[in-house]
Amino acid sequence: MTSRELILARIRAALADPAPGRDRAAEEPVARDYLRTHSPDDPAALLDLLHHNLADYRARVHRCTEAELPAVLARLLAERGSRTVAVPPGLPPAWLSATAVTAVPDDGTLTAARLDAVDSVVTGCALAIAETGTIVLDAGPGQGRRLLTLVPDHHLCVVRAPGQVVASVPLTLPRLDPARPQTWISGPSATSDIELDRVEGVHGPRTLEVLLVDG
Repeated sequence: MTSRELILARIRAALADPAPGRDRAAEEPVARDYLRTHSPDDPAALLDLLHHNLADYRARVHRCTEAELPAVLARLLAERGSRTVAVPPGLPPAWLSATAVTAVPDDGTLTAARLDAVDSVVTGCALAIAETGTIVLDAGPGQGRRLLTLVPDHHLCVVRAPGQVVASVPLTLPRLDPARPQTWISGPSATSDIELDRVEGVHGPRTLEVLLVDG
């Protein structure tokens, strides 16, 4: 028997119907008595924890209010020297109302080549996980297609607190639709070679800036 045949045989055995007289429903369930979160039920503490873990992953973190958001986005785009910014469907128009940077709406025709020429992209998110410093996108309004956030070199992502901040992964999953395409982001795209030399921007944006909007 070849290795391929052995592996396929094991898969068939695992997927086969149970033996006569053996009821899978009666099998002992997997214990799920682990803690669902290790964080206090305190929105301010969760936001601080998210900030810390985002920064630990080398994301650039900014905090502001809803009223300050347009000015902060305009400043960050200007500091970056961005001339164009990709805009997903459903992004609140007010977010980019203070900048003169040319908006490039994602109307479904933006190819990877065209997006590669865009300087920045601004999106919202579905959720942000405090304990892991992870941003979750699910292609909802203001987030756009996965391509939109993986090709441009600079991603500005807005997280609204406290509604979009979740303590842990176990508390996050029930709030997501498994049928939607999800992108989980922990810091800018990066990899390391065998000598642990870190290289950023390998399969996504080289620079991730997260704006935590509270109030």
